[in-house]
Amino acid sequence: MADFVDANGVHTYYEVHGTGDPFLLLHGGLSCADDFAMQTPAFAEHYRVILPERRAHGHTPDVDGPITYEVMADDTIAFMEALDTGPAHLLGWSDGGNIALIVAMKRPDLVRKIATTGANFSTTGYVDGFQASFTPDSEALTMMRDDWTERTPDGADHFPVVLEKIEQLWFGDWSIPAADLARIAAPLLVMSGDDDAVRLDHTLALYGAVPNAQLAVIPGASHLVPVEKADLFNQLVLDFLASGPPEELLPFRRQGPPAAVGS
Repeated sequence: MADFVDANGVHTYYEVHGTGDPFLLLHGGLSCADDFAMQTPAFAEHYRVILPERRAHGHTPDVDGPITYEVMADDTIAFMEALDTGPAHLLGWSDGGNIALIVAMKRPDLVRKIATTGANFSTTGYVDGFQASFTPDSEALTMMRDDWTERTPDGADHFPVVLEKIEQLWFGDWSIPAADLARIAAPLLVMSGDDDAVRLDHTLALYGAVPNAQLAVIPGASHLVPVEKADLFNQLVLDFLASGPPEELLPFRRQGPPAAVGS
């Protein structure tokens, strides 16, 4: 099912597949719900999969003002309220992962579990050379522009406006303080390709900052790990959502504080 809903001043396009507990899939920057073409059928066998397209992405028109992670998190919260999803699982890819983290901080009552891949909690988290590779003639941007133009209701001439907003989003001065990340109570699965556009040490810092986090670094994969290693990626996410707290034979990070002497 595909439809639109008005939420937070945005005429938001979304799709719904399957039945069961709600599971929001949040796509990457300059992309759309089709990001998850290799995930949606597998997840829809177990969940009510909901795929919103954010302001100025996919079939959703742009609106006046900048595009920031905070405003897109507010859009996502308003979208969830408009659809009355109740508490939902969130999967965020790249920008979608950043948004999922902010939603979890702002509205923990709406979040059950979170999985992210290629998320960065600061614009300093990219690998060296990422910004320099993002040029008007680059293959990645050409592909993004063609896909964006194919779906947008705003017309091809509006792409430079959106691109300027996205470049400010990606390369401006933005971060989530570690103390704020530490407030995320929902279980979090932090995923990354081992050759991701986000530095591995940055991904490890995210894992370390959130108390109830698990980590999966997928070998032989890039920022496009949901495509490159779809079966493995899908199974990791489904196992995480279906499982309870980790049961480990020799825990250290999750063992909790040592017992007091004499207790």
